[in-house]
Amino acid sequence: MKVSLQPTLNDSHLGAEQLNNQRQLAVSISAIAEQMDRNVPLNLCLVLDHSGSMNGKPLEIVKEAAICLVDRLKGGDRLSIVAFDHRAKVLVPNQVLDNPEKVKRQIKRLAADGGTSIDEGLRLGIEELAKGKQETISQIFLLTDGENEHGDNNRCLKFAELAANYNLTLNTLGFGDNWNQDVLEKIADAAAGVLSYIQKPDQAVDAFNRLFNRAQSVGLTNAYLLFQLMPNVRLAELKPIAQVSPDTIELPVQPEPDGRFSVRLGDLMKDAERVVLANLYVGKLPVGKQAVANLQVQYDDPAQNLTGLYSANVPVYAEVQETYQPNPNSEVQQSILALAKYRQTQLAEAKLQQGDRAGAATMLQTAAKTALQMGDNSAATVLQTSATRLQMGEQLSESDRKKTRIVSKTVLQDS
Repeated sequence: MKVSLQPTLNDSHLGAEQLNNQRQLAVSISAIAEQMDRNVPLNLCLVLDHSGSMNGKPLEIVKEAAICLVDRLKGGDRLSIVAFDHRAKVLVPNQVLDNPEKVKRQIKRLAADGGTSIDEGLRLGIEELAKGKQETISQIFLLTDGENEHGDNNRCLKFAELAANYNLTLNTLGFGDNWNQDVLEKIADAAAGVLSYIQKPDQAVDAFNRLFNRAQSVGLTNAYLLFQLMPNVRLAELKPIAQVSPDTIELPVQPEPDGRFSVRLGDLMKDAERVVLANLYVGKLPVGKQAVANLQVQYDDPAQNLTGLYSANVPVYAEVQETYQPNPNSEVQQSILALAKYRQTQLAEAKLQQGDRAGAATMLQTAAKTALQMGDNSAATVLQTSATRLQMGEQLSESDRKKTRIVSKTVLQDS
């Protein structure tokens, strides 16, 4: 397995007389499969909420979705299942799946009861997943329909950071309308996973299958993108780097001892791009072709059981001109719009929390226009609908708020 690393500036031309040029650098990263690569087993842990509010059809559909995943696992794949209400228990210890029918019977016996303690479920899930992490692709699917009323949200985030340190990916699924979107999004972002919204019970099977397909496509793990900036080039001070595809996540920047900067990417999928956008400021440079940065990816290859590998260094060049002539790149512009849509929606949420409904409506309208510029019509519809409701003096429902958050990060997947 190799790394594909493709950098592109939003405008590769710079003016020689300009003292400060702002440029966005889009970096596409993916794993490229080679003929000799072996299939790496999946190490999957389901952390399932079975609190009282899941009673009836919700829990039955979730059990059906879990059983569908059991049927999709292959020989050598590992599975563990943790169930939680206001406590947590290991329903299926981490094991190579050699008796799927027994596992299915255990899933079917799960009954709804009690309150909700997400952090206890996470704790046990991480413990079980860690037992089988050697030479596997390790993923948690955490599903909940409620607030963490018997737990500690800060503890959830600490567990997510711990999972990331262990090279474990956490994906979160919010079921219904009463879960805390801030907590589930932060858990997924911290551990390089995906946040999914299951608005209706019938969408659960599809949501689990989408995450499973993503887990199966992982080729490399524990990836970091490393930036070496040339003299007279610096990162923007505020939120300089974000992922914009397949979903939008603000990426914390870490200075490295060798003077480079790194951002953690987590998993790299086979032939499916992760796109990162960096905001750079370039000072005055001599006329001609000039390097502005060098990029490299550090990663682990579970197929070879190798860690701390490095891709080749890839330079980023700009053409410095006596007479500046713009050379815009339309693909990078799409990435810029995706990040703008996300940040505009976040500003709208902040204004709404401050009681500024008019300001929130204005920002949502702006985000809707940005989505239209991208050709993301489904997001534009959701964002404009929320803006209109606020303008009419209506409250946004929990469903409205959650759809708004999801479409700000990615394209809404709705059945």
